[in-house]
Amino acid sequence: MVRTALYPQASQVERARISLEADAVSLTLASGQTRRHGLDGCAVLSVDATCRRRFVKMLILERAEANVSRFVVEDRLTVITPPDRGAIAPGVVRVSTAPHDAVVIETEDWEILAAWLTGGGRLAACSVAELARLACIASPQFAVVIGEVAAAIAIDAVWQREGPLRGGNTLEDSLWPLQEAARRSPQAAEALLSALSRASVAPRARRRTR
Repeated sequence: MVRTALYPQASQVERARISLEADAVSLTLASGQTRRHGLDGCAVLSVDATCRRRFVKMLILERAEANVSRFVVEDRLTVITPPDRGAIAPGVVRVSTAPHDAVVIETEDWEILAAWLTGGGRLAACSVAELARLACIASPQFAVVIGEVAAAIAIDAVWQREGPLRGGNTLEDSLWPLQEAARRSPQAAEALLSALSRASVAPRARRRTR
């Protein structure tokens, strides 16, 4: 006798493609439509939720705007992780339900976006490893900026570790996370080229040799 599963296997949900800019995030849906949400003055909330009876992580972005009539209009964007990869949510568990217009992106992209927004969105506060992850979801223009910041951080790290008793790293060592990310992401590759270009002309960018 064949036994059927208590819960059917969740069908795969189409993912949107994310492109992060310095002041906005754009999500291109499978239909070709693009949703763009400004980040200036944006409130961010990260919570657990359910979608299609599955647990998901939900990121809510809200921005208040004043229109010509001086009424405040709330601009809201909800981004969730793929429900088809989430655990089954029992009915007794009470958490928020994702809205029907929530945009689904890959879990790794969601985690990068959430960490960036909830952390304040400051490039200078990031490590090279964090910048490398961020570059993977960045627009080409923003990736260039990320690379320049990564170069500055790497150069400072090299100078701080220089000296006869310190055995510091080379610039290539400091940029290693970005080099690894560039192997799998075209945007990270753009950031790496930008970082190397910036380091080659920076006054303090002296490469150490082993």
